[in-house]
Amino acid sequence: MLAKRIPTILPPLTVEESLETTKIHSIGGILPPGEALVTVRPFRSPHHTISDAALVGGGVSKIKPGEISLAHHGVLFLDELPEFARNVLEVLRQPLEDKQINISRTKMTIEYPANFMLVCSMNPCPCGNWGNPQKDCKCTPTQIQKYLSRISGPLLDRIDIHVEVPAVKYQEISSKRIGEPSEIVRERVIKCRIMQAERFKKSKGIFKNADMNTKAIRKHCELDQPSQDLMKMAMNKIGISARGYDRILKVSRTIADLSQSESIRPEHISEAIQYRSLDRQYWK
Repeated sequence: MLAKRIPTILPPLTVEESLETTKIHSIGGILPPGEALVTVRPFRSPHHTISDAALVGGGVSKIKPGEISLAHHGVLFLDELPEFARNVLEVLRQPLEDKQINISRTKMTIEYPANFMLVCSMNPCPCGNWGNPQKDCKCTPTQIQKYLSRISGPLLDRIDIHVEVPAVKYQEISSKRIGEPSEIVRERVIKCRIMQAERFKKSKGIFKNADMNTKAIRKHCELDQPSQDLMKMAMNKIGISARGYDRILKVSRTIADLSQSESIRPEHISEAIQYRSLDRQYWK
């Protein structure tokens, strides 16, 4: 439910993004009849039985774009992540880094764009109760390790934010309290994107914080001494990789932007580190 709401808080498609998305959907044969232009950010949610060719694209006589390209400028949602075949998940690594996919066949090679937001969900174990204080987990450590090992460490490193969602209590789910509307959240996101567009207006190929390469991260994510000490402690205690380090800096920069802060402060670093706190003792 949360994943399906993400497109409602993202900024509207620009003219360039709309044209790119329309071209891809037209080639893929999914452009609705009577619609000349895609104006809503795509939301793609393939089933876990999908093949790697259907995910990245392919075909014999005509190479069609796959789900990662059909989700270009939108959201690719993978529900029950460990249920996907490991070889299917591993093909995501290159497009997540390069924002494009190269498909090679005997007679031709085609490059499709694949700049999407990857959103995944999963249970912590086969029975789904590991870490639940209200229910006992019936899985053995070996079963949990086998279940989680379907997701490789390198793929997990490429996911910026890891959030553990506990079971919702009856009092909370039956409450009549109204949360913050998506429209208000979207306004904050749009303001944040405007800041980022101004920041990167002289940077080729970089339009938002998520697009930053290593050079841009070093330039726009400078840390003061308290923030550096916090990062050092996190890397030593949690065992964050070099790629994870860059991800934390990107998320910290975004948290600072949402707070209308020009500099990254320790509280921004601390919040970003919490989003990387997924227990990885079973990942190999």
